[in-house]
Amino acid sequence: MKTSVFSQRISAILFLFAATSTLPAAPNPASHDYPFQPVPFTAVHLTDGFWAPRLETNRLTTIPYAFGKCEESGRMYNFERAAAVLRGEKITDKKPPGYPFDDTDPYKILEGASYSLAVQPDPKLDAYLDKLIALIASAQEPDGYLYTTRTIDPQHPHEWSASQRWVKEQELSHELYNAGHLFEAAVAHYQATGKTNLLQIAVKEANLLCTTFGPATNQLHFWPGHEIVEMGLAKLYRATGNVRYLDLAKYFIDDRGSRPGGDDYHQSRIPPVEQTEAIGHAVRAGYLYSGMADVAALTGDTNYLRAIDTIWENCVGKKLYITGGIGARHAGEAFGNNYELPNLSAYNETCAAVANDYWNQRLYLLHGDAKYVDVLERTLYNSLLAGVSLDGTKFFYPNPLESDGNYERSPWFGCACCPGNITRFLPSLPGYFYAQKNDSVFVNLFASGTADLKLDDGCAIKLTQTTRYPWDGAVKITLALEKKSRFTVAVRIPGWARNEAVPGGLYHFAESATSEPVTLKVNGQIIPIKLDHGYVRINRLWKNGDMIALDLPMPVQRVIASEKVRADRGRIALQRGPIMYCAEWPDNPIGKVRNLVLPGDQTFKAAFEPSLLNGIETISGNSLVVTKNADGSAMKTDQPFKAIPYFAWANRGKGEMAVWFAETSVPSP
Repeated sequence: MKTSVFSQRISAILFLFAATSTLPAAPNPASHDYPFQPVPFTAVHLTDGFWAPRLETNRLTTIPYAFGKCEESGRMYNFERAAAVLRGEKITDKKPPGYPFDDTDPYKILEGASYSLAVQPDPKLDAYLDKLIALIASAQEPDGYLYTTRTIDPQHPHEWSASQRWVKEQELSHELYNAGHLFEAAVAHYQATGKTNLLQIAVKEANLLCTTFGPATNQLHFWPGHEIVEMGLAKLYRATGNVRYLDLAKYFIDDRGSRPGGDDYHQSRIPPVEQTEAIGHAVRAGYLYSGMADVAALTGDTNYLRAIDTIWENCVGKKLYITGGIGARHAGEAFGNNYELPNLSAYNETCAAVANDYWNQRLYLLHGDAKYVDVLERTLYNSLLAGVSLDGTKFFYPNPLESDGNYERSPWFGCACCPGNITRFLPSLPGYFYAQKNDSVFVNLFASGTADLKLDDGCAIKLTQTTRYPWDGAVKITLALEKKSRFTVAVRIPGWARNEAVPGGLYHFAESATSEPVTLKVNGQIIPIKLDHGYVRINRLWKNGDMIALDLPMPVQRVIASEKVRADRGRIALQRGPIMYCAEWPDNPIGKVRNLVLPGDQTFKAAFEPSLLNGIETISGNSLVVTKNADGSAMKTDQPFKAIPYFAWANRGKGEMAVWFAETSVPSP
């Protein structure tokens, strides 16, 4: 008889108990945790025309493509060479990897592949992962240390590393960063398959870290140079119940900034609990704030919560791009000063968009406020999704809001962090759609598909969404129940549908109100729109077949930035539903878009074009184009205008692109 995944997991836990005496029982369900719990991505199945094809492209194209690039670029070869050294073989090629964190690229893709396996069995992929995991295991040193560049040549590792372990961890060695991604991949693989082959590797290294780092006099007092191990340790704690992993995650956070010598780049100038502003390397920051949220949820530490709430207010109110991107500066891949949001030179690393969504999801799970989902959705549909091409084989590292024609997608990068992050985020996306707290079910995102969940009283529920979102705001949610049951369905009303462009007021819509109101009905009966933290809560005795109908009008809206954002003064951006738009060279006469003017009295029309860029809603109207006469004088000419979703740009080659347009002034041609 075939062994169930459940049985495999029981066997796995028993094995882990036998393998290490430091593993306590699993966490008590009544202990600290996020008050709002996501409905697992394995229980949510998307069947829509927007996300489902993208997730399938990620599964069938991007994941195998990215693994192939790891093989082609020598990332797997690094593990092979390290394994040969551990077997006592003499190797002639001791050249260090391109970057000391190259090990994390296979880890991240492995994590994404595991998520995909959890929802779509694939024996070939499963076998490939087992082979890869065996390779990783062969490169792990006897005490659990796993860092190929040092194992290959301990005395001459990568120049960012020292000849001794951990010495340059607070600078550039990325030893703990590598461990963090390994832990996240291991938990994903274990949860997806029930196998412990990768989890054993992670536990072995985590135990080494617990022995090596900490407050004791015989331990090292370091904070990680590049955060993520905190998130990985929290996940490993959840999977194994070993409280030492949670304690170490907290130690790494508390140690940061506790001694002189730190800096803003690493978020280490002062302790994180004292910070009030989003600073430094944007990806590191997003991972730190996410790790702090995990530790706050699991320990009840209110100081952590207070700090990340304050930092979030600063980020969203003063440092967030209209696309949801974060990290304005190329220098240091970092946040800029307050209101420093250039367009042409915007960095907005794809990894930072992923980190921003991790952070906002966790803040939502802590607070249950839809404003965090508003930011998450904006980032998801715009800055994050722009990071991968429509065919799944080309990527963006930075995501600017304007192009002079020099930007194009790349099939890979020497520093390939962004492709791997895309492969691991997308298959986990269904887990962001719904959440539960007590007898309340929260509908956070919209897409056709189903979700299976259980209430506290044991009643099983299936929610079925039917919608063309994000192109259409009509959403129907049908409930299938085993029996009549009283509970609350809380339906999110997006900020953009209630005239709030972004929480905090950094951006606002030019029009004070949409032409049509949001409507919500249950079985045809209108429900008053009374908002509670961004939700309409419908508490009633539900029965099988009840239907909720939500209608979110989607006019084309002009977005205006705060006057404090110098780069966007006198300019507007266009938004429809959750989607930000841009003008791109192939759709506009003469292929120029940076010199367009969109007068304030201009009206726009939206239309779905199924044959363009895999099917998108476009915006069209008229504009003024500014060109130069032979004598150097400016000439303004009427011409048709067309805009496409920002996420779809640069899929047709290099050329001009713009998100923000002059409204009254005349830009330089």
